[in-house]
Amino acid sequence: MARISLNPPRSLSLRLAKWYSRRAYGKVMEPTLVLGHHPRILRSYLGFEVKVGRWRALDPTLRQLAEMVPAAVIGCSWCMDFGYWHADKLGLPLEKISKVPDWRAHEDSFTEVERLVMEYAEAMTATPPTVTDELTESLRRHLSDAALVELTAMVAVENFRSRVNSAMGLHSQGFSDACAIPPRAVGS
Repeated sequence: MARISLNPPRSLSLRLAKWYSRRAYGKVMEPTLVLGHHPRILRSYLGFEVKVGRWRALDPTLRQLAEMVPAAVIGCSWCMDFGYWHADKLGLPLEKISKVPDWRAHEDSFTEVERLVMEYAEAMTATPPTVTDELTESLRRHLSDAALVELTAMVAVENFRSRVNSAMGLHSQGFSDACAIPPRAVGS
């Protein structure tokens, strides 16, 4: 159950965000409703997300993995739910995506660069971060400088999303119900 009302005060920003959310995702996203309690944060955040959506240096599969690993580590069921739905929309293999929460037990399902991306995402999400020079150097053999910067930024963005959603008590909103393979419970 959300720790803040999902019925924020009405504002023009909220009305526009709800309209866009319904149009793009088929329903109003609960993080939008939480942020609706502070219209300036809502506007800033939505503008930022639009810009993040335009980043293109990182392969879409690697980007999806970079987003899902922090959500799994943090335990954000909302982000995992949405991540499965988004992976499905991108046409990524859901059998593979379903293994992300426990990827180390399924290493043979992932390429070397995918494993490195997930390891990097875990290391960035740790408190304090545990990214090493060796891990970064291994990634640099596969990624351009721009892609490495984008990877780092994507992991940081997902940490923000997952931590806000978890702190606000948001849980799965049912996005993955439309997917062929439902998300594995975090920690199972």
